Order: sequence, then C-alpha cells, then structure tokens
Amino acid sequence: MRKFSEVKSTEDINYKLKVSYEEALKSEDFKELVNGINLPDDELMKYTSLLEQSTLEYKNCKGCKGLLFCKNNINGFCYLPVLNDKKLNFSYVTCRYKNKQLDDNKYQKNVVCFDEPKEIKEAKIKDIYTDDKNRQIVIKWILNYVKDYKKGTCGKGLYLHGNFGCGKTYLIAALFNELAKINVKSVIVYWPEYLRSLKASYSSSNSDEFKDKYNEVKYAKLLLIDDLGAEGVTSWSRDEILGTILQYRMQEGLTTFITSNLNLSELEEHLSITTSNKLEKVKAVRIIERIKQLTQDIEMIGENNRK
Repeated sequence: MRKFSEVKSTEDINYKLKVSYEEALKSEDFKELVNGINLPDDELMKYTSLLEQSTLEYKNCKGCKGLLFCKNNINGFCYLPVLNDKKLNFSYVTCRYKNKQLDDNKYQKNVVCFDEPKEIKEAKIKDIYTDDKNRQIVIKWILNYVKDYKKGTCGKGLYLHGNFGCGKTYLIAALFNELAKINVKSVIVYWPEYLRSLKASYSSSNSDEFKDKYNEVKYAKLLLIDDLGAEGVTSWSRDEILGTILQYRMQEGLTTFITSNLNLSELEEHLSITTSNKLEKVKAVRIIERIKQLTQDIEMIGENNRK
C-alpha cells in the first residue's frame, strides 16, 4: 500500500500542475494551441511549461512576415507539440516561409560544389550584375547557352579568363543553377584545393575516397574547373589528373567549363613547369589542345568586385 505521505505529495503536485495550467489558459494563444491537441486537460497539464514555450514561438509565427523577421530560436522553425500515438512530443517544425525557401532552392542539390563559397552555391541569373559593359558579351553567351540547352542543343563549354574578381565563377555557377532547375546535374571544383584534397586521399590508405573524388569530376554531366592556373603544377596534377579528365570528357562529349586569370598562352607557359624542357612544353600543349576542343575561349575584363 502507498503511504499517506506519498499520496499527499502526489496530490500536491497535481494541484500545482492544475493551477499552472489554468493560469496558462488565460492566454488566448495558449488556449488556441492546446485546443488543437486531442488530449484531456488532465494529461495536457503535465506539459504546461513546454506548452508555454511553444506558445511563444506559435505567437511569433502568427504575426511573422518572413524569414528575415523570424523571432524564434531557430530561424524558420517553430517549437510545437506533436501528438503521436496518444503521446505528446515536442519538435521543431518548419514554417510556411521556410518550406517555400526549401522548395524554391531544392534544385541546388543538383549542383555539387567543392570548396566554393556560399555566394557561388547560391548564384542566380536574375542577380547577375549587368552595369559593367565589359561583361555583356559573356552574359549574352550564357543566356543563349541556357536557352539552347533547354531546347536540346548542348554545345561547347567556355574557357572564361580575365582579371581577378570580375565575376567569372559567379556567371557560370548561375548558369549551372539555372539548368539545375530542369534537373541537370553539375559539379563545380575550385581546382587548387581539389588537387590538394585529391593528393591527400591518394597518399592515404583510403583509395575509395580518391576514386570517388576523381570520378565525380571526370564523369560530371556539366563541369566547371574553377581557377585553373592558380595551382602549383606538378607532372602528376597535370598529366595524371587534369590531362586524363580532359581527355575523357573530350572523347565522351561532356560539357566542360573553365575559369582562369590566365589566357591560353599564359596557361600553356604555366603548365610547362619549365620552358627549358622540350618534353614539358609538348605535354602543356596537349592540355591546351584539349581545352580548345572542349571550350570556346572568351576574355572578360571587368571591375574587381572583391575590393
């Protein structure tokens, strides 16, 4: 049998819970929230503290005008009670604005970025800066490419070179994101960091990691090699990695884009490693010939937006 003191203690606890619950019910928002939960008051009063916490976020959501104005603990989420098999649980649920954002951006899963900043991952054609007249040729090329691709015409990619910070990568990333909306998959790799990571996995015992990284780039439907020429060149990176990737993509007709601060003549010199060695020069020329087969060469000299 339970002792009298234990019974009395339980009654005191239940009384305090009931008082707290009834006090909370004075709030119209609290009442509105609990009225939507199919549980009796005797059960709900056990969760008064958590329900009050939910009520604050629930109230914030009712008057919210968008994600920029979200007052909840986690932007775009509301801490709400969820009834599951007659048990009340509390979890963070996405709001209508967050759901719309996720739906609008779901195409981004089609673009794999390796070591690229958020700005590049979220690049949009509608946000392209058009005031600089030096960019007009490239912008027109990109818009035409998107239009032709959607019609089923897939031409050469682009070797886009020009000064530092003029927006070369952003323009092509915006192109990729636009095509991602029609479920076209693509890969963007910041070439210097990609090589470093590839070499690290090649040197380790994890050969599968190396193969996965290498094959993802080699077989990509659309590929952007970003900042080619900024890497430290070795025979391995040039001949075993860059050369074989470009050769395969050329043979299979896989669209390839490249950005660089160097024009093709400067890139050839960069890839030669040492210009005094005739064989090195020949190997560099082979790379350049593959690039010419895969891409259209366009120069863009524009304002440095990274100042």
